[in-house]
Amino acid sequence: MDSKKDRHEDTAFGWWTTGRDQAAIDLLHTVCRAIEEGTIPSRIAYVFSSREPGESPYSDRLMELAEEYGIPVVSRSAVKFLPDLRKNDREAWRNAYHGEVLRTVKDFPVDVVVLAGYMWVVSREVCEKLSIINLHPAAPGGPAGTWQEVIWQLLEHHAEKTGIMMHLVTPELDKGPAVTYCTFPIAGGRWVPLWRSFNAEMEKSGIEKIKSTAGESEPLFAAIREEGVKRELPLIVQTLRAFAHREISIRNGRLYDGIGNELYEPCDLSDAIEKTLAGGRKEAF
Repeated sequence: MDSKKDRHEDTAFGWWTTGRDQAAIDLLHTVCRAIEEGTIPSRIAYVFSSREPGESPYSDRLMELAEEYGIPVVSRSAVKFLPDLRKNDREAWRNAYHGEVLRTVKDFPVDVVVLAGYMWVVSREVCEKLSIINLHPAAPGGPAGTWQEVIWQLLEHHAEKTGIMMHLVTPELDKGPAVTYCTFPIAGGRWVPLWRSFNAEMEKSGIEKIKSTAGESEPLFAAIREEGVKRELPLIVQTLRAFAHREISIRNGRLYDGIGNELYEPCDLSDAIEKTLAGGRKEAF
């Protein structure tokens, strides 16, 4: 596969991943396709994997895919790195491991690092030395936590809308400022019978009972998750496109627009995301 580097030398991304599932492979493939098609006029300078060859068929395939696109791959096994220290002092291990990671990627200068299914909390040093963005399954100001925790909080508070965002990674976990986001409604229309059913079950059993019985298969929960997932790839692609076009940039932990003005609010990409979904082709970003 031709990475077409001559078209996108201005902006370079680093790609950090654990490669734990098919979704991680699909994400890399989708972004590489968008780069080849010119939607994201940039390049991925390197892929860093926290798994080494042979640790997982998924990470192996992801590293193979990167090489097929002509992207350099570097890896350092997190699981194999000082396992006793990881068990006894997670903070010291995190600092030591990511110090090693920084040395591993030092020859690949990039504008922004994308955490793409990277399953380890990064160290303070990494946050200070690199501009890093990550996906969070809620709109700015929305619930914190995993996507499961986010959705349960939405249900408990009878939220009428939610969203997803790309945020700047800071030493405070999931507390970095939003860079881009999109929102979507979860009330009215087709949501009415789902909420009616959920509320009836809430009155009858309570939230903890719903969690322990229906869990993630609860229809309203599942519908919210489905709507969020279908927007994740478009949001990531549109965010990288905005960086590639210099519509947004990060300097010293702050966001700026295309003419150098500091941004105090994240970029709302909801319209672009909905147009993508309305187009009906997952690749047509």
